[in-house]
Amino acid sequence: MPATQSDGRPHWDARWDGRTDRFRPPPGVVLGAPVVISLLVQVPAAIGIAVWLHLGWAAGALQVLLALVGPLALLGSRRFPGPTVAVVSAAALADLVTGPDVGPPYVALAFAIVLAVARGAVLWAVVSVVAAWVAAIVLGALIGLDWHPFRIALTTLLLAACFGIGAFVRTRRQRAAAFRAEADRRRQTAEQRERVRIARELHDVIGHALSQINVQASVGLHLMDRDPEQARTALASVKETSKTALEEVRSVLGVIRSDGEAPLAPQAELAELPRLVAGVRSPGFEAELVDRLDGALPARAAQFAAYRIAQEALTNVVRHAGATRTVVAVERLGDELLLTVDDDGSGADGSAEGSGILGMRERAALLGGSVELARSPRGGTRVTARLPWGAPS
Repeated sequence: MPATQSDGRPHWDARWDGRTDRFRPPPGVVLGAPVVISLLVQVPAAIGIAVWLHLGWAAGALQVLLALVGPLALLGSRRFPGPTVAVVSAAALADLVTGPDVGPPYVALAFAIVLAVARGAVLWAVVSVVAAWVAAIVLGALIGLDWHPFRIALTTLLLAACFGIGAFVRTRRQRAAAFRAEADRRRQTAEQRERVRIARELHDVIGHALSQINVQASVGLHLMDRDPEQARTALASVKETSKTALEEVRSVLGVIRSDGEAPLAPQAELAELPRLVAGVRSPGFEAELVDRLDGALPARAAQFAAYRIAQEALTNVVRHAGATRTVVAVERLGDELLLTVDDDGSGADGSAEGSGILGMRERAALLGGSVELARSPRGGTRVTARLPWGAPS
């Protein structure tokens, strides 16, 4: 049994591809196949031919040795593909000019060419193979070897085919590497989008809750001695707000739980707007909801976005506007859900947009809508959100 990693897979399986859920063969397996095939083809054939032709011990041993050199040299092709193809070419040349006219095919040379070209050592392969083949033809003529032109042409064609196979393998490798890089980029982009979404949800939930808690706690402290009953109401509101915020935070964080359990809190909808508006009311600050939908409701994605936009707008009013009154209005205009939040505070200066305003714009843009900030007729700021009525989830 091979040693296992922390995830339970065999230690030698370092090429598990998590994106495709497939095993990729370890490097040793890919390299070992050409070595084994070359040995099985060349060595037994060299021994058999030496015995059949009665070459003698010296000549037979030389043929077997040359048959071994090529396959064993392939072991270095991963780190040194260029020198490997040069060594195998020299061994093939020696086997061709020193052995009998009928000999085993030197398949190690074919593997050496393919591996060298696939790993980018094209120049090494071309120079080594061309030099060895030219030398074989010249030396064969000098020592009186009678090679048929068809044999020379066929061998040349087979060598060229090896170069073509190597180029094909290299192209496939490059495409696979590009595909993996693109898959990594898309995965990272998706993870980044999810992180931004979670951060936006937490910002809206926690920011709004803390603003309400701050306001109500301030009211409770201010009225604790003069109006204990009103102070108790403010503290009860703090308790309810914190409880609701905790439930919503659990809902948001539920998407990154490893056990995949569904969040306990329901997704916010327009039906929750009355509770949201009531929660920001306090002595000296009045909030009103104007619902002109007459019971009609848009798609849930539009409802959720509208709720979060209203929540963030109210948070900004409470924290920054210094207003005494705000009005939240929802209505349908054609195929759009129109949400407006008006206040009578100091108004937006337009100098910068914080993460809250950017979050509102992102929510609307994801559904194909928009959020605009302008001067309100009440003297403060007007937030206008337009969302597609039938927005998909």
